Amino acid sequence: MNNAIVLIARLFLAHIFLLAGLGKLGAGYAGTQGYMESMGVPGALLPLVIMLEIGGSLAVILGFFTRWAALALAGFCLAAALIFHRNWSDQIQMIIFMKNFAMAGGFLLLYVQGGGAFSVDAWRGK
Repeated sequence: MNNAIVLIARLFLAHIFLLAGLGKLGAGYAGTQGYMESMGVPGALLPLVIMLEIGGSLAVILGFFTRWAALALAGFCLAAALIFHRNWSDQIQMIIFMKNFAMAGGFLLLYVQGGGAFSVDAWRGK
């Protein structure tokens, strides 16, 4: 049962980044780039963000290099919270800030736990 729960946890944690990364392709690209620049982050970094969101989430979902993908996404969550969601006078921004910290905690647990038996890592003997 624990291995099934680890699989479900991987899916729950990662799906938001898969959807977010895919949403930044096409019509969402310019808006995201503009928001990044308005917060002092170079818009040229957006392709790296998209690659991390899509690639990292797929790695976590599949359980492929799970620990490293989880660690990268934990760092991404913390950075996004600290850069984009520090305005705690806005309750929504405070909630997103705390959500990002909570997700970072989940990814750090996944880093410690690994992908579990239902993962590419397990099938590869890693």
